[in-house]
Amino acid sequence: MARTPARALGVVFLLAMTGSQVASGLDARPERFTALIVVSLAACAVAFAAAAWGPRRAVAAFGSAVLTGYAAEVIGVLTAFPFGDYRYSDVLWPQVGGVPVVVALAWGGMGLAAYAVAAAVAPAGGWARVCVGAGALTAWDLFLDPQMVRLHLWTWAENGVYRGVPLSNFAGWLLVSTLVMLVVGRICGDAGPGRGLLVLYTVMAVMETVAFAAVFDPPDPLVALAGAVTMGAFAAPAWRRAWRPAWRRAWPR
Repeated sequence: MARTPARALGVVFLLAMTGSQVASGLDARPERFTALIVVSLAACAVAFAAAAWGPRRAVAAFGSAVLTGYAAEVIGVLTAFPFGDYRYSDVLWPQVGGVPVVVALAWGGMGLAAYAVAAAVAPAGGWARVCVGAGALTAWDLFLDPQMVRLHLWTWAENGVYRGVPLSNFAGWLLVSTLVMLVVGRICGDAGPGRGLLVLYTVMAVMETVAFAAVFDPPDPLVALAGAVTMGAFAAPAWRRAWRPAWRRAWPR
């Protein structure tokens, strides 16, 4: 897959994802759009990753992130580790081992986007890149979990302090996100960020912020603010680094 066609395909899937999110916000049953949004997200991430890193590394990195996320979800459903005690409803299908397939695809799609953010913020790689990527991916869950609980896509055994979500969930996300960054980094090495993936991460942050602030009924300013600030804290320095001229990157202040 040549880089220009891959990038164009990424734009198509990005528009499909955005359009699906808008449609879900206007529909009386927004959960019906979840699978379409996630599939578009995953396809967009793979296309942009192929344009930035090459198709083989993109597919391998995506697959490794999907398998890592899926394994963590299966263990989580069976043992309540590492996220806490939760169960998926029967809304999302198909399910394998009690885990919806689209959940694993979401780990893969946003895993690639978060790795691109980390590659921009921590170009030297190493544990700095792993930690930034894990934080960037976990930041997304400040939006994701409250929204999925709203839609009754999964339920927690005990009511948590953050819109019904327990703090153990975010500790689990940090752990699993770290594993995702490690396996993706093993494949991608010192690959650059890829601006398409940064766009995907940023668009997701903006769409979720608008949804919680003004679209959902009732709105939730707390989640809108928490997610926007946290994802923005990763997206802003990533864009700053990505747009710096090459000669300035070589001579940082």
